[in-house]
Amino acid sequence: MNAHQNHYQFSLSPHDTQRFANLCGQFNEHLKQIEERLNVRIRSRGNQFELVGNHSNSQAAEQVLKQLYRETGNGTDLTPDLVHLFLQESGLDEITANDDPAHPPVTIQTKRGLIKPRGPNQQGYVRSIGQHDINFGIGPAGTGKTYLAVACAVQALEREEVRRILLVRPAVEAGEKLGFLPGDLSQKIDPYLRPLYDALYEMLGFERVEKLIEKNVIELAPLAYMRGRTLNNAFIILDESQNTTAEQMKMFLTRIGFGSSAVITGDITQVDLPRGTRSGLVQATRVLKDVKGIGFTHFSSRDVVRHPLVQRIVEAYDLHDDSQGDRRHEQQDGQHAPRGGAGQ
Repeated sequence: MNAHQNHYQFSLSPHDTQRFANLCGQFNEHLKQIEERLNVRIRSRGNQFELVGNHSNSQAAEQVLKQLYRETGNGTDLTPDLVHLFLQESGLDEITANDDPAHPPVTIQTKRGLIKPRGPNQQGYVRSIGQHDINFGIGPAGTGKTYLAVACAVQALEREEVRRILLVRPAVEAGEKLGFLPGDLSQKIDPYLRPLYDALYEMLGFERVEKLIEKNVIELAPLAYMRGRTLNNAFIILDESQNTTAEQMKMFLTRIGFGSSAVITGDITQVDLPRGTRSGLVQATRVLKDVKGIGFTHFSSRDVVRHPLVQRIVEAYDLHDDSQGDRRHEQQDGQHAPRGGAGQ
């Protein structure tokens, strides 16, 4: 803290000694957690609080303290994990990221509104898309990978930096057989492109999206349609890329022509390829990690911006998968262990 920090005071009511003890935590661990996360100093006496720090971080700390105090009134027993979740759910990473002078906040401007990436990873992702011709966004559902990529594509189209947008997905889905669905291949793949349509409708409006699709300015297609094409002056998004094979990923990356940008999104924990088939996204992260001009952004459950439960669900599955992996290793070790004597 430097000498130019602001001092800000507020009070919490009603005054309740037990609730304040719950709020502060054992040895003030909850307050220290907020201090460390938001780079503020918290002083308390009874129900009176003083915050020392810059204006935005002090406001954020007051917001979290008031939310947590309301929770204590509902009989909630606060824990460090619960405090962490409240800090996450309040979008405070956006505030702390915006205070970094080395990386001023970026925004995406479309005709239907301003889109503000949240948190350091989303900010870095959008910044990387602006700096590299090829970008990978890798992480769990709900981290904004596809939505922000579509927003960057719309912004580039409206600024006339590209002539068209291509939204591509592999025709592989979780347990579904495309042959069972009615219609031709375009109609079969359409339901799987729905998340991309939804993002476009929000940013451009339904009627304009339909007109741009009719004019082929926006094209939504299965990955199989990319073979043999060279894509110039286009913004190309490959979504659900964990379901590409290694050959398909190489094919897609070599379609990119002059004046084009490509964003490849996916979640390597959600691969739906047949057993034994290598994921093109997994391979690409290894093969291309040191290639100049390609950006990689790795998201985690901390970056989930959907309903708060989504983050907890992602974390629960991660813990389950880790424990399953440990159990498999233990079983394998047991199989390789020397057998005992005849009495066993």
